[in-house]
Amino acid sequence: MKSFRTVIFAAALILSYAIAAAAAPVMCNKKIESFDFVVDYSGSMMMQDNQLKKNKIDVAKTALKRINAAIPALDYNGGLHTISPNGAIVQQGTWNRASMDGGIFKLRSGFEIFGRTTYLGDSIQKYEPFLSSMKRDAAVILVTDGDNNRGTDLVEVARQVYASQRNLVIHVISLADTKNGEATVKAIAALNPDSQLVRAEELAISDAAVKRFVLAVFCREANIIVLRGVNFAFNSYELDGKAQAILDEVVNLIKAESNKRMLLTGWTDYIGSEVYNQKLSQNRANSVKTHLSKQGVPGSRMSAIGKGKSFKYDNKTEEGRYMNRRTEISFE
Repeated sequence: MKSFRTVIFAAALILSYAIAAAAAPVMCNKKIESFDFVVDYSGSMMMQDNQLKKNKIDVAKTALKRINAAIPALDYNGGLHTISPNGAIVQQGTWNRASMDGGIFKLRSGFEIFGRTTYLGDSIQKYEPFLSSMKRDAAVILVTDGDNNRGTDLVEVARQVYASQRNLVIHVISLADTKNGEATVKAIAALNPDSQLVRAEELAISDAAVKRFVLAVFCREANIIVLRGVNFAFNSYELDGKAQAILDEVVNLIKAESNKRMLLTGWTDYIGSEVYNQKLSQNRANSVKTHLSKQGVPGSRMSAIGKGKSFKYDNKTEEGRYMNRRTEISFE
């Protein structure tokens, strides 16, 4: 029995370590001033998620806790509301990580599934005066399975929100498991090019997915020159002819910013160990610095740093991994 308890205790330690590792806040320049988690509280959210075999609302809670843990430690306003039925669990105000965690914990499961009509569109409409009061720029993070079976069409209401609300983006964390639900969440996300659409299950289990989502919603890119085409082959830090030609064209732009220092940031895709990719990303940044120096850019103006694995682009595709194998130039 003792050895069995030891195994359970060790497993608990490993799990708690994994959660802690995922909980490290990302660092970035602030993109928004306020955000609000808006959680679908309808009967269908009490049904089992096909992938994780938990109630959908419990999957949603796990995803929100992981997002909350990764939000940059900056002075955001934040809140947590429910729709269908409507309720305020955390009032919109100065965001506090611990208070938001407590609010997420209060989200209940186990409601009756049947006999509870779903008025998602009408529920969002009732929040419009509240949305107007959010500090701009603002993000609404809607957690839903898209299963709207009564009242005003949810997509039409989202369209109306965009028409009346400026500098606000609706992002969607999806638990859709029907054709109608899938169509609804995709249609909402398609209304704004900055809108993020992500599966709740992915956020619940993937650190990379959480980081991508948080960076996209909460963080603004610095003054970065995106060197399209200055990417690297797998396991390489050599600049090919195409990359060198692009860098040669960038030299004039760099010289126009003659009074500014530059940071060259190297990245890799997610394949391989952290230690190996840290070194490889540094070599990539150094390669760009060396080439620019040969073209007359003073080395004293440039700092090169490797950041290791990048999750800016989708590492699950060959194209995404290629785009992640890059060096970026930012002016300081």
